[in-house]
Amino acid sequence: VLTVVIERTVFWVTVRSRRNRALVDEVLEICRQGDWETVRQKTVGCRDFVVRILVSGILHREFSMLKAMESAAEDHVRRMRRFMGVLDTMITVAPLLGIFGTVTGIITSFEMLGAAGIGDPQAVTAGVAEALITTAAGLAIAIFTVFPYNYFTAQVEKAAQEMEKYATSLEIVYEKLLHDNQCGPRRAP
Repeated sequence: VLTVVIERTVFWVTVRSRRNRALVDEVLEICRQGDWETVRQKTVGCRDFVVRILVSGILHREFSMLKAMESAAEDHVRRMRRFMGVLDTMITVAPLLGIFGTVTGIITSFEMLGAAGIGDPQAVTAGVAEALITTAAGLAIAIFTVFPYNYFTAQVEKAAQEMEKYATSLEIVYEKLLHDNQCGPRRAP
């Protein structure tokens, strides 16, 4: 769990450091003018995931802009969700393993009670106390894991919403550009 939390933290710090919202807005503005070559030049080497999705749509604008952006977004979301299954599994399994350890410890304590009789209750209580340590450990692992899991899940959802917002904006800009090119510029009455 600790390894995954560290890896995901480094991943999200890197993703956030690569964000370039000014470039995203600039790309949309350049797209409004239909200057695809300038977009290509401005975005070369950019590692912002939103820009990469928009560029994917722009490259495939004549065939299926939306499908290209959806495909690129799915790839990014898949990378963002990497190892989340490990955290989810540990949240579920750690307490169960703790309870399992407690049950087996209590069984052992009762076996000691049966062998030693009621004359030595300290052996039994020590065994029960030791058995409860596994439950505490399992709960501690699950509790420690649930906070980063929820944070990383929220980050993925936030990024997905951002991708969708800008992809929709690009699609609207492109549709308007096509409409204006087909109908000619609007004239004021």
